[in-house]
Amino acid sequence: MVFRSLIMKWTDRIRQVKIILVLAAVIIAVASLVVSHYLVRDLSSEEHNKMEVWAEAVRSLNMADENTDLGLVLKVIDENNTIPVVVLDSSMQAVIVRNVDIRATDMGDSLIQATTLGRKWKDEDQCVRITLSEDSTDCQYVCYDDSSMIRRLSRWPYVQLGIVMIFVVIAIFALLTSKRAEQNKVWVGLSKETAHQLGTPISSLMAWTEILKETYPDDELLPEMDKDVRRLQLIADRFSKIGSLPELMPSSLNVVVDHVIEYMDRRTSNKIVMKKVLPEHDIIIPMNASLFEWVIENLSKNAVDAIGVDGGVITLHVEEHDTKAIIDVSDTGKGIPKKDIKNVFRPGFTTKKRGWGLGLSLARRIVEEYHKGSIYVKNSEQGKGTTFRIELRK
Repeated sequence: MVFRSLIMKWTDRIRQVKIILVLAAVIIAVASLVVSHYLVRDLSSEEHNKMEVWAEAVRSLNMADENTDLGLVLKVIDENNTIPVVVLDSSMQAVIVRNVDIRATDMGDSLIQATTLGRKWKDEDQCVRITLSEDSTDCQYVCYDDSSMIRRLSRWPYVQLGIVMIFVVIAIFALLTSKRAEQNKVWVGLSKETAHQLGTPISSLMAWTEILKETYPDDELLPEMDKDVRRLQLIADRFSKIGSLPELMPSSLNVVVDHVIEYMDRRTSNKIVMKKVLPEHDIIIPMNASLFEWVIENLSKNAVDAIGVDGGVITLHVEEHDTKAIIDVSDTGKGIPKKDIKNVFRPGFTTKKRGWGLGLSLARRIVEEYHKGSIYVKNSEQGKGTTFRIELRK
């Protein structure tokens, strides 16, 4: 129970850290967008003021006389090297173009493009109207667009957002990898320590069994006791293999299922029926038969718990496809609530009052990491039962 509590605390802490990282990323992104918005707004306002001065210089140039200081007027006009400007006359035709990248083959096309741009900016209310005489109809429109600097600043928050999201993804990946490594060390250490602690009493039991066989050779219970002792030895051997890459040998999947049913039949209520659906021919796949048999046993024991005292049916269905073998473990038990299906393989998760919540987690590790297969909940309906599916490459 303590170990399960530790595992749950680790996984909950991982979730909390992920949430904190996501919230931090959102806050940074929002703050960046807000600051950039105000910065761009202020710069746009400043550029508008500059264009009003520039427009006044253009008006002064058009209405210049012998008293006009053309040097100052021309200096103001020449200093605009960043803001795209198109000056339209009263008939909405371009007469002055500055800082606008127009790609055209002749002058006529250039003027058409400039006129189109000017009219577009005027429609967007990015223009300053200047009058050239007391007659208000004689006027020009200084139309302008945002400078390249403002356009870059407008895009920069999204670049920042992308960088922040990349950072968060990398941080979460590193955190999950670190936590997973820590959990793996705990599982491996626990498994090997369990195997080590079981080794001595199992050896003693095997020795005592042999003595009893010699003393009471006709006792009918001794063979069953011997089976149980060897079963303990098998369990200890399985635990000792957790954490090290097991050797995969061509083995019969049919035989593995037969062993599981034989084992479960002797240890379950008469109200629970174990059924198998196997192909007529053996399915031979590379596996560690001992570990994989434990996976099927674990799923079957969970099915027994799900069925409960009222009884039901557990079906082990094996079929073969071109490139893989499929094993379905189905029961007629209480089913898994939809909200729990995504958590059933999470270390420490269990709906039982007793247990560590590591069975399905270790089963997934054996199937996916050791055998390069997959295991998942195929379907589950409360009150009707659950089916776990395992897929293994041949």
